[in-house]
Amino acid sequence: FFNIILSEMWVDEQTITDVLTKRTYNQRREIAFAYERRAKKDMISALKGALSGSLETVILGLMKSTAQYDASEIKASIKGLGTDEESLIEIVCSRSNAELMEIKRVYKELFKKDLEKDVCGDTSGDFAKLLLALAKRAEPSSVVDYQKIDEDARALFEAGVKRKGTDVKCWISIMSERSVPHLQKVFERYKSYSPYDMQESIRKEVKGDLEMSFLTLVQCFENRQLYFANRLQDAMKSKGAKEKVLTRIMVSRCEVDLKKIRQEFKAHHGKSLYQTIAEHTKGDYQRALLNLCGGDD
Repeated sequence: FFNIILSEMWVDEQTITDVLTKRTYNQRREIAFAYERRAKKDMISALKGALSGSLETVILGLMKSTAQYDASEIKASIKGLGTDEESLIEIVCSRSNAELMEIKRVYKELFKKDLEKDVCGDTSGDFAKLLLALAKRAEPSSVVDYQKIDEDARALFEAGVKRKGTDVKCWISIMSERSVPHLQKVFERYKSYSPYDMQESIRKEVKGDLEMSFLTLVQCFENRQLYFANRLQDAMKSKGAKEKVLTRIMVSRCEVDLKKIRQEFKAHHGKSLYQTIAEHTKGDYQRALLNLCGGDD
């Protein structure tokens, strides 16, 4: 493998792809250390020189830990002119408290800045307030406060569907301060107050980035792997694929919950994730994603 990367003149992308996409992150790090010892140069630089396009994006993403990758994607989404809200929302609103705490720590390590400050400096209004509340969430918890289920469900209803306009502050505080198991029960109870379920209520009450953020949150509270399965399906609806979304989900979830995402994909979309990727991608990029996918269901 080292000889392949060492040979600047001739790149066997297939071997590089197979070696790195069929290993865990820790194994890839070992390979990088061994490469550096033998070649006396940095493997990341060698990969950048040897690869290009979508394949390069996947491989370089895999050379980061999951938290490093997420932190870098957040940074990329707010860098330069304009913000890539879609990427920002997907990462901040779909990660668990534990994942976000690790992302914040790594972000500070990599960029010498606070994630909260950067995100707030780049967004505004209620959207910024929601992202900030999520980034500041406390330690992970699975507490269900049975006294508060009814109270929270009624508060969500009274802050939205029941009145003219939406008390977004109330929605933000409930959705950012309660545990996932608690919120699942709240959304169930909510249906006894509102003619619409929580997702329908969000669509009626708010628009734009705020709508997308609340929907992502609620979908992830209800079934996070189904949320990712639907995002993948959406990214491969048309002839080609939205490679940015496809790459990000495959790289960021491959060592977290991709097996479960595959199951949800098959159950809800009638075809395996593997077959869908095979139909909508090509070349070494396809090979890399199929290796990460790990099997046909």
